[in-house]
Amino acid sequence: MESVVTFIQVVLAIAFTAGGIAKLALPYERFSNIPAVAWSKEFKPSHLRLLGVLEVCGGLGMIVPLFFPSLAVLTPLAAVGVALYMAGAMATHLRRSEYLLIAGNLLVFLVPALFVAYNTLVAVAV
Repeated sequence: MESVVTFIQVVLAIAFTAGGIAKLALPYERFSNIPAVAWSKEFKPSHLRLLGVLEVCGGLGMIVPLFFPSLAVLTPLAAVGVALYMAGAMATHLRRSEYLLIAGNLLVFLVPALFVAYNTLVAVAV
């Protein structure tokens, strides 16, 4: 079970770190013109940068404890933060009537993040 949690943790960390770096590295005009992220046009450039910072922090918070076991408490905190972030993303998609994206966020990001949070919290508590 521990290897499953670690695998999901690494996949989420890579996805969030990459997404955050894209928000930080690409110019606002170029990023907001990507069809898959049409929602980004509703946000100011500074807000989009903040979202990128949150994603990078969440991704790093999930993977750094794999290399520094003394920081194990960061994993459940980062996973809950990622889940809250995705809840906000789902609210944005709900407002835009993008129901398929809501389901994707729920199944691909939010549920696995909560799974990691619960299992790593149990492991830290023991």
